[in-house]
Amino acid sequence: MDTRLKNSHKRGITAVLLLLAVCSAIMMSRYRSISIYLDHLPAAEASSFREVLSTISQDMAAGNYLLYNEYARETEPEDVLYDYGQREFDLTRRYLDYELFGASGDVLTNEPGDADASADAGAAEEIDASAGAGNNEADAKAERLTTESEEEADYAFRAEYTFSAGGELAGLQIDGTALSPEEEYELESEFLSAAQQVAWEGYISSIASPENTTIIYGMDDENMELFMQEYAWTEPVTVSVDNTTYYRDTLEILFVLLLAAALLLPLRKKLDISGMKLFEVPFEAAAFGSILIAAFALDGPAGWVVEETIEGRILPGMYEGAGIELLAGVLNFAMWFVIFGAFFWCITSMRAMLRMKGAYWRERTLTMKLVRHFRGRGTEDDEKLVRRAGSILKRIRAFFARQYDALQHIDFREKTNRTILKIVIVNYIILTVVCFLWYYGMLALIIYSVLLFLFLRKYVRDLQEKYKLLLQSTNQLADGHLDAPIEGDIGLFNPIQEELKKIQQGFKKAVDEEVKNERMKTELVTNVSHDLRTPLTAIITYTDLLKQETDDKKRKEYIEVLEKKSQRLKVLIEDLFEISKAASKNIVMHFMKVDIVDLIKQVGLENDGKIKEANLDFRWKLPEHKLVMWLDSQKTYRIFENLIVNITKYAMPHTRVYIEMTEGESDVHISMKNVSASELDFDAEEITDRFVRGDSSRNTEGSGLGLAIAKSFVELQHGTLKISTEADLFRADISLPKLPVPPEEEQQEERQKEQQSQQEK
Repeated sequence: MDTRLKNSHKRGITAVLLLLAVCSAIMMSRYRSISIYLDHLPAAEASSFREVLSTISQDMAAGNYLLYNEYARETEPEDVLYDYGQREFDLTRRYLDYELFGASGDVLTNEPGDADASADAGAAEEIDASAGAGNNEADAKAERLTTESEEEADYAFRAEYTFSAGGELAGLQIDGTALSPEEEYELESEFLSAAQQVAWEGYISSIASPENTTIIYGMDDENMELFMQEYAWTEPVTVSVDNTTYYRDTLEILFVLLLAAALLLPLRKKLDISGMKLFEVPFEAAAFGSILIAAFALDGPAGWVVEETIEGRILPGMYEGAGIELLAGVLNFAMWFVIFGAFFWCITSMRAMLRMKGAYWRERTLTMKLVRHFRGRGTEDDEKLVRRAGSILKRIRAFFARQYDALQHIDFREKTNRTILKIVIVNYIILTVVCFLWYYGMLALIIYSVLLFLFLRKYVRDLQEKYKLLLQSTNQLADGHLDAPIEGDIGLFNPIQEELKKIQQGFKKAVDEEVKNERMKTELVTNVSHDLRTPLTAIITYTDLLKQETDDKKRKEYIEVLEKKSQRLKVLIEDLFEISKAASKNIVMHFMKVDIVDLIKQVGLENDGKIKEANLDFRWKLPEHKLVMWLDSQKTYRIFENLIVNITKYAMPHTRVYIEMTEGESDVHISMKNVSASELDFDAEEITDRFVRGDSSRNTEGSGLGLAIAKSFVELQHGTLKISTEADLFRADISLPKLPVPPEEEQQEERQKEQQSQQEK
């Protein structure tokens, strides 16, 4: 049984393939007929006399008022030209004979409209013979224009306008030897509409309105030829391949043939292939596919492919060799084979409704499957289909969600050319697909526009929501809430959010620094008051004692105390001036070449007494060679002195102090380490501030400005001073850059050396 079924399928498939090949060959056989038809089309279609006349209806309607004004003289010609400009009627009238007739039929064209009371009655007798001859010609033209007999009338076109006593158009008649009755009727309708439009607009009609007047225009055969040469136009005849009967009729017949084959072949069991699983597709897909295929072939790109093939443009160099022509033929045959095969597949898929009847609509339609699913009556196949559709929709939705999220998170700090290019390419692909749909593309374009509107509306709304979050964060900063967290995903504005966080941290740091400065100012006032008051109080006290003391020995002791306290006060005031000038950058630096190794040794020797009194063991690790740098020797000496003196005050007795100097490529590093006598419970970053001491009890003698002055002098020389602690270990690290010696200093030094060498000689 299965073997017979397979054999019948083979026969049926062979028959269908043969039918599709025959249909494709028939379609390609019509190419030559289509080509011959297109080659013999007229190049252009000339416009008719009636079509050209319709273009001057507005000109002649305005001409009625211009001609009547020339007779009535209500407005001077130069004023008409000034107010209304050059009229198209002035060009058209060259090809026309025309006359104005009064209510009684008399000619008005050669008579003045306003009788001059002062005119000489004898002036008429002085009219010469030439004027009389002109009047005779005018009378002949008037008689010719008013001739109503078809045998005697010789105008190819004649128009007669009749105006009532109120200046309204009372009648319009169009006739002529070059016009048929149908054309005369059509032109009368068009000329009447143009005359009414000119009258309603009140533009040119404001100069004069013809009253009790008939105006007749005529164009003879000679002027008609000249007029057509001037105003006639040609329209190219454009006929596409898919509009020719050779293409369209053949294609429609072949589609009908395939439709009949799809319906009739299954009647013979040996050729029946409709039961194959290939044709078990939903009705909606088959119906939509058949419509789409027919549109693609009849009004779509298939006709364009045929035309390009006929014209030799489908492949580069198509008619340069038989191989190219053969390849083009194969491509066309394949196109038609696919089109006809797809159409046959769609029709065969829908043919099952004849066999299955009512069951077809229940089992082969997506609509019924979805209805059963939502009603909770879906079969296993229905649920499987819904799951598959849901999975596909989820993937599509996830894909678009990723793309949408990428658009929401564009970082404008980086190049966005790639993102913009992606958007342009996607839009180009969509519009290309829409263009291929031809007439159905309008519907697709409407759908695309609606979807684009919905997308942009959602995109803008999301941006607005994220922008509101951004404004909320900025408002918190503006209100001074520096501790409020700036969180949340705000898409495009994420970089701005990061910058806001930096601003928040900066503001907070600035506020903390300001609070710290205020606290330091308070401590400064307290410490300065204490440190100045202590020696000052002693000076006042011993001064009073000195006044009352008569013993010379005690007076001498008091004087020594006064001297010591005054020196203490002097040092304190000098330190205050130094730190004040350093903080305000109002200090003069005297840079020179300094051997920093020799300088630190000198500081150690001069403070050797204090070192011994403190019972400290200094371990020096200095370079063996000279290390000359461009520094202020006095300020550098003060840096080393303040640090060493600070060590002698606060280091634990009978401990070792390590002073080490190392040379780098661009700087020199000096490290001083000692063990503190008391617990190091201060802030290492604040110890270099003014009046901050490691000894909070202030039992040691000092101004509390030593480290602050040292730090200021280091920074004035573009270096750094860093204090760090670890348990009881106190460490000061100084880094001084190797500043370049100015050229003028080198030149001056060379001159000094030359002078010195000359003196030695």
